[in-house]
Amino acid sequence: MEELARAGREVAELVADHLGTVGDRRVWGPIEAADRTWLTDQPLPAEGRSLAELVEDVRTRVMPYPMGNGHPRFFGWVNSPPSPAGVLVEPLAVALNPSCAGGEHAGSMLERSVVRWLAELVGFPHPPGGGLLTSGASMATIVCLAAARHRAARRAGWDVREQGLFGQPPLVLYQSGESHSCVLKAAELLGVGRQNVRTVPVDTRFAMDTAALRATIADDIGQGLRPFCVCASAGTVNAGAIDPLDEVAGIADEFGLWFHVDGAYGALGVLTEQNRAAYAGLDRADSLALDPHKWLGVPVDCGCALVQDPAMLRDAFSLVPPYLRDEHADDLGWFAEYGIEQTRPFRALRAWATIAHLGREGITRLVQHTTQLAHTLATMIEQAEDFELLAPVGASVTVFRHHPHPGGDDPDRCDELNRRIPTAVQQRGRVFFTGTTLAGQHALRTCFLNPATTEDDLLVLLDEIRAAAAQLTR
Repeated sequence: MEELARAGREVAELVADHLGTVGDRRVWGPIEAADRTWLTDQPLPAEGRSLAELVEDVRTRVMPYPMGNGHPRFFGWVNSPPSPAGVLVEPLAVALNPSCAGGEHAGSMLERSVVRWLAELVGFPHPPGGGLLTSGASMATIVCLAAARHRAARRAGWDVREQGLFGQPPLVLYQSGESHSCVLKAAELLGVGRQNVRTVPVDTRFAMDTAALRATIADDIGQGLRPFCVCASAGTVNAGAIDPLDEVAGIADEFGLWFHVDGAYGALGVLTEQNRAAYAGLDRADSLALDPHKWLGVPVDCGCALVQDPAMLRDAFSLVPPYLRDEHADDLGWFAEYGIEQTRPFRALRAWATIAHLGREGITRLVQHTTQLAHTLATMIEQAEDFELLAPVGASVTVFRHHPHPGGDDPDRCDELNRRIPTAVQQRGRVFFTGTTLAGQHALRTCFLNPATTEDDLLVLLDEIRAAAAQLTR
């Protein structure tokens, strides 16, 4: 254990140095050829090595090549910096190394508080047992849609766990054209099938068109199909758009459908005054997926599935063989009865530490600050002649284009330029953001999650886009 203590002190210093100086380094850089070979082609060692040697390898071969998401000028995808509190307690979680399937120990008990806290933060009703932590929103979506499928089958008079889907009228799921790919993946994995997923058009704000949703559901019913679930978004990844949740909830009620909300990234936006009204109806959802490892900054992996009726999850998943029976379990049973995973890591500790360290007020300040950055960038874009805003700011995402020659750009060449700009900016190392397509156009997309980001960083962002575009057009 003395060797562990010495190496642990070195690791603590390495962590503190990395986090303390992250803003002084390149946001991202390519991996050197020798280090790439080491990372990908190492032979299996015949003999073990000392902990000190392992720490040195990490220091020289791993730490120099971060994804970049800890940097205040990282605006790519939806990847936050790690919360200091989450980093602090993670070694303790892995030192205890429990399986949080259930049982009477701290790992399982603490998860109940964390799930309830997350529900309270976003205003989602939370009966005891109405949720669990997952690897991320992709897994949370599978869990929630499995419950929706189970309820639909039971209402139609068959047991989907016993009989499967064969021989039954197709179940139909509805999503918008801006839905995250995890919804389609879940539908495929659950046997619904891609051909039974309806993609509903979006309006000019890139939110779901509810008139089209209602018409599509009615048409499917008329053809003898069985609509069972509609998935709306509380902040799309592409543009941060918030679907009209209250209207969608009303349509789901009208047709007896399960109403699922993908709030993986955006659900916490309900904490901001300027966006709060857009989240009306979130509390009417049958299920909600959200990711503490996104806006909250809980170190990955940490997602959450929330449901209004815990019995639906338990009915869909509970399977307790004799060797896992726990005569001392309370009425809620084990977390393993509410989802797919049997062996489950101690995710609750890093989530608990992050939330407890920030508190509701700190979380609100974080969400408000990053949301305001997105609005500030949108204003800067609208005031600049060589940029064009492509969508209203939703959650904390700003989507736009660069026009080096305002009014004189060839449309095809401009589109190709905007496709190439993100990679060119990434290679320069001062800023990192990613591209996307919106309404058929290549676009520049920035997502703000880092509490250390400032308005000065936005100026650097625009300057780097201009510089990269100038290089590309020489």
